[in-house]
Amino acid sequence: MGIIVHHLNNSRSQRILWLLEELGVDYAIRHYQRDAVTNLAPPELKAVHPLGKSPLLEIDGRVIEESGAIVQVLCERYGAWLPEPGTDDALRHLELMHFAEGSAMTPILLNLYVGRLGDAGAPLQPRIDEQLAAHFGYLESILRPSGHFVGNDWTGADVMLSFPAEIAAMQAASAFPKLAAFVAAVHARPAWQRAREKGGVYFGS
Repeated sequence: MGIIVHHLNNSRSQRILWLLEELGVDYAIRHYQRDAVTNLAPPELKAVHPLGKSPLLEIDGRVIEESGAIVQVLCERYGAWLPEPGTDDALRHLELMHFAEGSAMTPILLNLYVGRLGDAGAPLQPRIDEQLAAHFGYLESILRPSGHFVGNDWTGADVMLSFPAEIAAMQAASAFPKLAAFVAAVHARPAWQRAREKGGVYFGS
């Protein structure tokens, strides 16, 4: 059956397509479109996974959930975009793979959801803004002179952190110039551009 990406437009699933293009792997895409009014994923995704979320990666009939797990599985399967095992870079890579969804996405999602409350969400906004600045500032500070988050070449951590970096660049590029440059470097890669063409509408481009 090969590899199938269950891909939701305008979502974090885009970075999975990018990684597959970088790895030169053959894969198929099953496209799902957000509801034009609610911006939520369609119910058809629940036929693949009960939570109806994307990305989902299907390899030989086995459905893998969670972006970090998907990136890790692909990098290990194809022996690429990972630091040398047992090194400090490997440990740092593991930390940042979890940081991308475990820490960085929390204030991003809170900002999205609370923003929909209008005035009712106003009391929470200062704390959310402080956390966004703190997390984006942290990413800005750890981006290496090489332009990567771990070592001197592309890794799965760069893939995972590309999404929060895109949010930072869109919201305050002048405040986070290194993150903005990182995003520009990602978007300039031929593999990313191929993934963007195949994936469809994506806010970060």
